[in-house]
Amino acid sequence: MAFRNRPFRIRGPVVLLALIIAAISHVAKADAGAPAGVSHVTAPTRYIDAAGVRIAYRRFGHQGGIPIVFFQHFAGTMDNWDPEVVDGIARTHEVILFDNAGVAGSAGTVPTTIAAMADQAIAILSVLQVKEADLLGFSMGSMIAQDVAIKQPGLVHRLVLVGSTPRGGVGMATLTPEFQNALAKKYAVPGDLLLETLFTPSAESQRAGHAFMARLRARTVDRDVEPNDKVASAQTAALADWGKPVPKGYDYLHDIRQPVLLVTGSNDLVFYTINGFNLQQHLPDAQLIIYPDTGHGPQDQYPSQFVEDVTRFLAR
Repeated sequence: MAFRNRPFRIRGPVVLLALIIAAISHVAKADAGAPAGVSHVTAPTRYIDAAGVRIAYRRFGHQGGIPIVFFQHFAGTMDNWDPEVVDGIARTHEVILFDNAGVAGSAGTVPTTIAAMADQAIAILSVLQVKEADLLGFSMGSMIAQDVAIKQPGLVHRLVLVGSTPRGGVGMATLTPEFQNALAKKYAVPGDLLLETLFTPSAESQRAGHAFMARLRARTVDRDVEPNDKVASAQTAALADWGKPVPKGYDYLHDIRQPVLLVTGSNDLVFYTINGFNLQQHLPDAQLIIYPDTGHGPQDQYPSQFVEDVTRFLAR
């Protein structure tokens, strides 16, 4: 296949960001938590200073107990989370969402490594006076969550990693050819990029995809601004760095001692499904769920099932 040996940066980070923003835009056209009745759609955006950077965040849901912190995907903002997923988990846990440094409502420079993003996340939780948290990371966010758990093990109670991959994972040295093909297409409807990458071509998966995209329109007031063109360049560099093979392979995963729930799509062509299995095999305490007929966004295709699985895991 013509795309197979292209480097991770081949299409150019600005072009990649433009494609993702076009898809998301088509869909969309300070210390205390918000009251329990507040939802993903109505939670106010607040701001803190963390390590000298002004960070946008939202905090709401069930008060008391261990909060759960969400780590977003490449070029993602707080408004790219599925409201059904966030609100479902917020019924039993306090939820903390935030924009990475340099993204959307957060100021500062976008870090060019996952390690630097993890350092920023640790600073955010320190300012929010979070002493212990569950972490839920999706795609790039799952990498950040892994690094936080290694750097600050006492801070992390449990991890939920969705559409994840270890360092130097299968297909991570370059964009997968399937993903490059998806990015190379011209879409009459920009949002179709999300339907192709987060979901499978089956009629059932596509129906779930359209329902997900409709849910993303729910918040109409105080939405995040779209990421600027510097975001993709920096985050692409971070993903490329994460994708490099490491000397001892997956041995670093042995340092993540917390219980981990892995959720992976059965046909993930962005981060190959095998990466979820490899994580499960090398993490000391991990269980893997593979949802049927799913792409890179299994939580968005089966939001109710995902909330049930996550809630059960956190209460285990």
